[in-house]
Amino acid sequence: MTDFDYDLFVIGAGSGGVRASRMSASYGAKVGIAEEYRFGGTCVIRGCVPKKLMVHASHFGEDFEDAEGFGWTVEGASFSWPGLIAAKDKEIDRLEGIYGTILGNAGVETYRGRATIVDAHTLDVAGEKFTAETILVATGGRPTLPDIPGIEHAITSNEVFHLAEMPKRIAIVGGGYIAVEFAGVFNGLGAETTLLYRGEQILRNFDDDVRNHLAAEIVKKGIDLRVETNVTNIEKTASGLALSLTDGSSLEVDAIMFGTGRHANVEGLGLENVGVERNAKGGIVVDEYSKTTADNIYAIGDVTNRVELTPVALMEGMALARTLYANEPTSPDHKNVAHAVFSQPSVSVVGMTEEQAREHCGEIDLYKSAFKPLKHTLSGRDERSFMKLIVDHKTQQVMGVHMVGADAAEIIQGIAIAVKMGATKQQFDATLGIHPTSAEEFVTMRDKWVPPVDIAAE
Repeated sequence: MTDFDYDLFVIGAGSGGVRASRMSASYGAKVGIAEEYRFGGTCVIRGCVPKKLMVHASHFGEDFEDAEGFGWTVEGASFSWPGLIAAKDKEIDRLEGIYGTILGNAGVETYRGRATIVDAHTLDVAGEKFTAETILVATGGRPTLPDIPGIEHAITSNEVFHLAEMPKRIAIVGGGYIAVEFAGVFNGLGAETTLLYRGEQILRNFDDDVRNHLAAEIVKKGIDLRVETNVTNIEKTASGLALSLTDGSSLEVDAIMFGTGRHANVEGLGLENVGVERNAKGGIVVDEYSKTTADNIYAIGDVTNRVELTPVALMEGMALARTLYANEPTSPDHKNVAHAVFSQPSVSVVGMTEEQAREHCGEIDLYKSAFKPLKHTLSGRDERSFMKLIVDHKTQQVMGVHMVGADAAEIIQGIAIAVKMGATKQQFDATLGIHPTSAEEFVTMRDKWVPPVDIAAE
């Protein structure tokens, strides 16, 4: 191989780093990887996995209520926050162990400690020096906190999984995935939950119909949603935290959590030592093959600010391994990446928003459906699902599929295959639905949506 200690040394053992390292090793490369926190990265340790477990936990309150409509009587149910956290911690410990085993079985040499880049081929890992022909930065991102008085009293998605007690009153600041999801979690677990967002509507960059539908649904569930509102000051008092808001009002809570975005985790890595450029958001600049502005240094995952999702990091890691060690130059495909928000009800999307489709296609056809799911005809719950198809008028290709409702992610995952293959509306129509399901709505919507103003003009 080479005269270096390693062919590839990876900084960061999150999803992308682990995938890139073990696949590179499978192609014959000698690989080392360093992690300063825990193997598994944000997704496994303090992101997707523990968050989804908490989402599941928060659903049971509604499930117990809904059961009465089906003849069940549920008495004496109670919730233990310490019990949930202990169970969650046990599962995360198990998963971290699996990641360590996977790396070991692949022949990857692992190091626990902070790695920094000394020069183009030298790394310092907790005081020990190593050389590598190629270096991969896969350090992910970290929560961003605003610079306001009293911010030291706030928590982020890093700390929320380790609270000793569940707050009875909580304010969550932000309008993206993290903020909306945790608002649903705490509301579902019984906390008095306020969601504050400085913008005009939650889930910026999502389809407007999706944003508006979800906002209405979470308000019905009891979340106090306040848009165009932000926090200017946090003061600790004898009874909690006093928040000063931009509209001049105040709010007292037991905890305040900021879900106002994440930034690339690059501080102190030594990137300036090797000429690695960063973009306006602070992320590492890479080309189509994930190469940085330094010839032998690459970067994948959230640290690059491309598409900040775990499956994308996995794809980028696989593509890099093929490019470097399998003689198969592979550029990761970031088009039509399906994604979900595990809000309550959940949201899932693949493809373009209506606005994006109009810019890309010109004329489009829209199909929309909003309805009460079969379950709630007996549960009595006032919850409505929403589905939307966006179709290129000229080619009839389905450009975007959007859903708000139970099991949205499970449903859109399958539909994403069709969208990725370029399916047309006629092919959707030719597919028989599974009855009775919510998913069948996507293959039974026949009538184009007509704006109310056009109806009035006729």
